[in-house]
Amino acid sequence: MDIWIFSKILIPILYNYLLIILGYEIFIVMYFSHKLGRKYPVAITIAGSDSGGGAGIQADLKTFAALQVHGTTAITSITAQNTYSVTKVVDLPPDMVVEQIKVVYEDMGIDAGKTGMLHTSEIIESVAEAVSELGFPLVTDPVMIAKSGARLLREDAVETMVKKLFPVAKIVTPNLREAEALTGIKIRSIDDMKRAAEVIRDYGPEVVVVKGGHLTGDKAIDVVYDGKEFKILEATKFSDETTHGTGCSFSAAIAAYIARGYDVIEAISNAKKFISISIRYGLKMGKGVGPVNPMAALYNEASRIYVLNKLREFIEILSRNPKAIKLIPEVGLNIAYSTPYPMDKYDIAAIPGRVRKGLNKILYSVPEFGTSDHLSRYILKAREYNEDIRAAMNIRYDEKILDILGRMGLSIGFYDRLKEPKEVKEVEGATIPWGVEYVYSELGRIPDVIYHKGDVGKEPMIVLLARDLDKLSEVIGKLLEYI
Repeated sequence: MDIWIFSKILIPILYNYLLIILGYEIFIVMYFSHKLGRKYPVAITIAGSDSGGGAGIQADLKTFAALQVHGTTAITSITAQNTYSVTKVVDLPPDMVVEQIKVVYEDMGIDAGKTGMLHTSEIIESVAEAVSELGFPLVTDPVMIAKSGARLLREDAVETMVKKLFPVAKIVTPNLREAEALTGIKIRSIDDMKRAAEVIRDYGPEVVVVKGGHLTGDKAIDVVYDGKEFKILEATKFSDETTHGTGCSFSAAIAAYIARGYDVIEAISNAKKFISISIRYGLKMGKGVGPVNPMAALYNEASRIYVLNKLREFIEILSRNPKAIKLIPEVGLNIAYSTPYPMDKYDIAAIPGRVRKGLNKILYSVPEFGTSDHLSRYILKAREYNEDIRAAMNIRYDEKILDILGRMGLSIGFYDRLKEPKEVKEVEGATIPWGVEYVYSELGRIPDVIYHKGDVGKEPMIVLLARDLDKLSEVIGKLLEYI
């Protein structure tokens, strides 16, 4: 009876009491935070409108939102454009541009700002005066020419930008073509980028970022110069099919991080990572250059708990099937599941230490991100050819298992590790990408199953690939019925 009273009466009373106390504490914190002036960070984009939504204020606002900053705008020009052309530009009066900046500042404050398209000398001068008066940190993207080739900065306004705007900017972010136009230096190397950065810094900004995306090579290299030292930032270079709005989103990301309180170098480094995933998972649409995807990073982070929960659910169900132990190789079994937009193994969850054989049961630990180099390489390489693939599982090699998988209607690919080129074999971690690429070249697509028969010191293995864990669970369920 005492236990019944405790569980049915006292626990609910205590629970409700705690909720009341917690709610009161939250109210107090919110009330005094408001009184003390603590607020959500605010950033402003002073730029043109892109009717195609890929660049300009549209890209900037998506970037601000993705990075947890309230985005505000001061529209400078309205453009009629899409992924391959700009057909018309209408400039707003300079006093209207300034008025937009001032009313935002007076009401919400501005923690950081960025400029994009500033079409005329008059607009540039007005913006420079307003920023100087209000004193918020400014990131200037010296937008000159659109991806389509249309001029977004009049030739007679370049000198005005250099003399009026650069001295009030905290950071200036020219790409190679813009850096060449601003300095007269032909840029063909990192040393050339450094020389250009020195010249541009002499124009007045605190920090210069010369973006090297157009530099020859497989790396996107940026040079950061603060007047004292150079910092080189590198990232994998991806296809230029989805780079519309790259400069806008990159400078907006820097401004967002500064608005959140990051120092300049941290802001630039984080923005570099942000724009890399935005390009890698850009939107392939339109007839020209597709836009970057500033929401990819946000969607990636939002999915992480879901990914872990799905993987935990998968392994728990698998562990309850007594036949599952038959699938475990000598080196152990693993299951991996990626976020929607994986960039490396830290976006892919798996079982630490793999799944092992116990006494009539399987042994496993709690899923974590970044714990499987092996399956991460399969997923990341396979996604280069089929971006629907997010799940992978390695199981014991057995001709009978392969036969069952074939009769289930799954497509199967094979690569021979004995034929692996010496230069590939000598590079740590290069075997799996080579094997997946080999299979793709043979089949023209990524199959549901990839296997190899091992090598010296390497156990033969079967790897299952799927769009998600639900599909993989369906495959494993049927496989275990036939074993």
